[in-house]
Amino acid sequence: MAGPILLEVVNNALRSVAEQMSVTMVRSSYSTIVKEMMDCSSAIFDAEGRMLSEGANVPIHLNCLGPCLNTIITKFFPKDTLHPGDVILTNHPYAGGKSLGSHHTKDFIMAEPVFYKDKELVGFSVTMLHHKDVGAVWTGDSWTVEVWQEGFLMEPVKLYDRGVRNEMLWNVILNNTRTPRDMKGDLMAQISACNTGVKSFCAVVEKYGLETIRDVTEELLAYSERLTRREISEIRDGEYCHEEKILDDGYCGGPYPIKLKVTVKGDEITFDYTGTDKQVRGPVNSPLSATISATYYAMRCITDPNIPSNQGCQRPIKVIAPEGTLVNAKMPVGCFERMVTDHVLVDLIMGAMSEAVPEKVMADSCGCCYDFCNGTNLETHPRGGESTHRQYWGEVVPGGLGARAHKDGLSVMSCHVTNCPIPPAEAQETEAPMMFIERGIMPDSEGAGKYRSGFAQRRKWVILGYDGLFSRVSQKFKIPPQGIFGGLPGQCSKWIINEGKENERVLDAAMGDVIPVEYGDTVTCLTASGGGCGDPFERDPEKVAEDVSLGLVSLKRARDVYGVALDPETFEVDTETTKKIRAKKA
Repeated sequence: MAGPILLEVVNNALRSVAEQMSVTMVRSSYSTIVKEMMDCSSAIFDAEGRMLSEGANVPIHLNCLGPCLNTIITKFFPKDTLHPGDVILTNHPYAGGKSLGSHHTKDFIMAEPVFYKDKELVGFSVTMLHHKDVGAVWTGDSWTVEVWQEGFLMEPVKLYDRGVRNEMLWNVILNNTRTPRDMKGDLMAQISACNTGVKSFCAVVEKYGLETIRDVTEELLAYSERLTRREISEIRDGEYCHEEKILDDGYCGGPYPIKLKVTVKGDEITFDYTGTDKQVRGPVNSPLSATISATYYAMRCITDPNIPSNQGCQRPIKVIAPEGTLVNAKMPVGCFERMVTDHVLVDLIMGAMSEAVPEKVMADSCGCCYDFCNGTNLETHPRGGESTHRQYWGEVVPGGLGARAHKDGLSVMSCHVTNCPIPPAEAQETEAPMMFIERGIMPDSEGAGKYRSGFAQRRKWVILGYDGLFSRVSQKFKIPPQGIFGGLPGQCSKWIINEGKENERVLDAAMGDVIPVEYGDTVTCLTASGGGCGDPFERDPEKVAEDVSLGLVSLKRARDVYGVALDPETFEVDTETTKKIRAKKA
């Protein structure tokens, strides 16, 4: 049995390996979505396909790598058919007949077996990277109804066989993208990351010895399982239910309910999504691998963050997701926008667990929000992006996060399972014909409460290219993010084309078909915020005064919503008037 010191040392060594893999992709990739937004992830697995460590960039990626790797080694490439130098690649959400592959076609999952001294299989180095374009209907986001419209599909296939690249496959990939330069660069970055994982994992084995590593990893898995079970056992036994909706604006037949029953019994917990609506002809369906990933993420949010993040954490957790529903998509429906559902799953779990662990949950957050656009202007951007093709830009747009039981929510942050940083404006303006006009926090947009949510973002840009095509996705479009324990709801999201001009157009849906835009058109995005926690009249008046002094909350809102009277010049709290205002409500 390994001692606690060795256990901690090896755990951190394995974490370092996975993090090096992610850093390799970020530092050597070509596309903005990876090099600036870090839309990639990595993990190290043992020879049995059990996750030992992860490079935690994008939470929704991480727990999908295990199910996909298991699909690869059980359905396509048994372990005894693998050799040193093999690299297996897939982007097929339905590989092997179930939705336990990649989350969507742009997320390439790459797995390289780790052979110690080129003889014994000791594990797998696995990466996921979001590629810019895979030959879909178009490179952005639109209302696809079938997975074939979302790009070319690859069931697991060897990109490298014993170190030799499959040139035919390589050429097929590069000939099925509008951005071959970025695709080639990002693929090479992903290959480098897998190689880094193999070399670094072998170095750890070499340093401590193969048998020691095997003993230690078994202990690590058991240790994480014990700690997770202990956390679950502290939750009161019972059943906890909640319901949320997607496509709340009614687009394409919505809103569609997603239902959850959480059952806690002893040191085990079950998440049962029975009752959720059937899958739809559209891209918002979640593959089972994504649903599992979102569920595990939410559990990590309400358990001790110091527990080593490996497959041991997952052993006490059971996920029930009926096939053919929004949370377990079945071929051939689209799933490119599965994040619309997966973000809701986190709010769904938080809502269900609010009765069981009120001190650990948070109110609704802004959900999924991003936009993409393309256009062409080779005069101003002759080398911007793919100069011989259309030029692309876009980002995951952060909004406000929900409040917690003892803390305010964060403002203008990527929400939950996304976790992508804001790319620099200069990076996007250099690579594509567009320019930012405005980006800032929206005053008075928070979900009020004893603890308020984070504030929403206002973001505006102008297109400087020709024949543009624009698409968008946002949530909390009609139904605002809900508060908890008496907290008020936050702000809904909103899209405006050509704001303030004669041809202004306020979009009536959170997502939909591609919109043509021309040179000089502007796009304004008002993100959702989050929900508050607790009665706003119980908020510390000094905290309200601070928000007013920072320009985040208006004097009127401070008085009307929080019951706090302030001096309009100094923003000092008028204690007596505040007591009178709050006493009237009581």
